[in-house]
Amino acid sequence: MSEPIKNRCEFVYLFDVENGNPNGDPDAGNMPRLDPETNYGLVTDVCLKRKIRNYVELAKGNADPFEIYVREKAVLGTVQGRAHAAVAKEGGKKADVIKEARDWMCAHFFDVRTFGAVMSLKENNCGQVRGPVQLNFARSIEPIVPLEVSITRMAVATEKEAESQSGDNRTMGRKHIVPYALYRAEGFVSAHLAAQTGFSEDDLALLWEALANMFDHDHSAARGKMSARTLVVFKHDSALGNAPAQKLFDLVGVARATDPDSPARSFADYAVTVDKTGVPAGVALIEKL
Repeated sequence: MSEPIKNRCEFVYLFDVENGNPNGDPDAGNMPRLDPETNYGLVTDVCLKRKIRNYVELAKGNADPFEIYVREKAVLGTVQGRAHAAVAKEGGKKADVIKEARDWMCAHFFDVRTFGAVMSLKENNCGQVRGPVQLNFARSIEPIVPLEVSITRMAVATEKEAESQSGDNRTMGRKHIVPYALYRAEGFVSAHLAAQTGFSEDDLALLWEALANMFDHDHSAARGKMSARTLVVFKHDSALGNAPAQKLFDLVGVARATDPDSPARSFADYAVTVDKTGVPAGVALIEKL
């Protein structure tokens, strides 16, 4: 593993969906998430983090030091037990054991040292970690109009259903889609928190790789076609940073390139601009996509 990163970063990430549901809302019958006051679409930070975790697990095979802590069907207490077994000492103070277990988890699990984790269980307590990488909710560039599409089934499940006299035995169902939407997420990478978790340059490179490629390994009938479109990184020449994040985010603009009165149906309907002349001194602009 390389040394922890020394530079603060911010990034702007654009991705789109075509005829799919990028992030269903279980409180609304799994409809695409949206802001009810504006109808702008939303994708949660945890949804994006899940896709990053899944990509890292595929790319690294869940091998040390890139294991994934929050993974499907993982028993977190058992995982944390490995940390306590590794740092167990006779007569050690409880606070010291928890700290060493926390450090062990950071050293071995990519998502712990990247996003942080709450690991304060009653047994095998590993404390809490505040991760250096944080994302906000992604928000669509324009309001979305979710569609509820009827679907049918031609097969039947049982002999009794096959013999039924109630028509052609097709089971009706529903699926929710967004015909097209472009989403924007913004993220932050803290060098100070990276020093605490050991988040390294290798980890940062893997994060950029995951953002660029994670949708290619996450296809499903429900999600339609999702694609990473733009990743713009602002790298400061210091840990503290050289400019406010919001001023850097404002340098990346997205506007309609076609008739705004017609609904957007592809990425070509938008124009993405990056104001390179407005980048402050001490900040490097890096376009990853």
